[in-house]
Amino acid sequence: MYFLLKNANVYTNNTFKRKNVYIENGCWHLKEIDYIPADTNVTILDFNNYYIFPGLVDVHVHLREPGFFYKETIKSGTRAAAKSGYTDIFSMPNLNPVPDGLENLNIQLDIIKKDSLINVHPYGSITKGENGKKLSNMDEISNYVSGFSDDGRGVQDCNVIRQAMIKAKKLNKIIVSHCEDNSLINGGYIHKGKYAEKYGHKGICSESEWKAVEKELNIAKEVGCKYHVCHVSTKESVDLIRKAKSEGVDVTCETAPHYLLLNDMDIKEDGKYKMNPPIRDEKDRLSLMEGIKDGTIDIIATDHAPHSKDEKSKGLKESLMGVVGIETAFPILYTKLVKTNIISLGKLIDLMSVNPSKRFGIEDKFIEGKKTNLCVFNLNFKYKIDPDKFLSKGKSTPFEGEEVYGKCVMTICEGKIVWQERT
Repeated sequence: MYFLLKNANVYTNNTFKRKNVYIENGCWHLKEIDYIPADTNVTILDFNNYYIFPGLVDVHVHLREPGFFYKETIKSGTRAAAKSGYTDIFSMPNLNPVPDGLENLNIQLDIIKKDSLINVHPYGSITKGENGKKLSNMDEISNYVSGFSDDGRGVQDCNVIRQAMIKAKKLNKIIVSHCEDNSLINGGYIHKGKYAEKYGHKGICSESEWKAVEKELNIAKEVGCKYHVCHVSTKESVDLIRKAKSEGVDVTCETAPHYLLLNDMDIKEDGKYKMNPPIRDEKDRLSLMEGIKDGTIDIIATDHAPHSKDEKSKGLKESLMGVVGIETAFPILYTKLVKTNIISLGKLIDLMSVNPSKRFGIEDKFIEGKKTNLCVFNLNFKYKIDPDKFLSKGKSTPFEGEEVYGKCVMTICEGKIVWQERT
């Protein structure tokens, strides 16, 4: 495969420079090429004013397979990711069967090998069956997983999470934690704030998240393991993580676009506004933005959580928790944060590609001579978010109908074109 991608703005040394990218047998080279002989078998693509940067990386994706293929499959989820500029995604373990041992994990690995368009890095579960009681076969699956998580539920027992952290440290793996204190939920299903009070909904208090974050940070500090906090949504969580970092705790964290861009007064009586943790108060949103700017929040992930139409059409109270995000994340963030000069494009790329790659051990393939991972975006392309055009089986997003900029026109993963927009 020989391609010349001409005249693009290429992300180089934390800035953008107009360059030609020559891809030879899947490996990329930056070359000043003005002329190619007619008999050379090279496909030339003029990407004038388009932007080329490292493939996006999402460390929090629910691919739903095995077990829940009617919501999403590895094939449909990775197609949606490739279309959106992602070359690496990390799949959550709340599956059936739960990947708590090699026999169960192999079911997922076989499907990934057969159906995935891009790199999929599965997590193993922290506990057997994600029941929070007995550790999974962490030793057995360690070489095949990117880390350990019981996402979808928090591990309630301090002794269990401590033992998991001790084991993960020995295995040189990361604990990726859904922090939630079940004793504080009290039947809530949206944030316990202004909207819940005004319209009579049961609320989930902020303490249910940050109390669990506080508990686990203390254990992570004691044990000295690598620790990552999923989907941070509260001001207190940001403050606790900032303090822990200053004390030398090996902690990183992520948030998601809906927590950065919405507050609870943006909610409507629709299941597409229901996720866990819930969309919080404006003070929480502003604190998350400060965390993005000062580096407390390392990563923007999507928590892409597809459900069927029926499961998301029962209103705020009865719909299942979770929204999709992999096909909306970059354009909505670029439009709302970069075009408004809140953060730079380089900062967004750090949050969605560079930082997750570094934290989760993905080799840099945006350099000379590597089987390249990259994406190409037309940042001037304007359109409305239309779930009917999603490749994901999930269609429920709070950003439906939003006018955004930024369309992925090509994704190359491991040197192969996995997405190319039809012109």
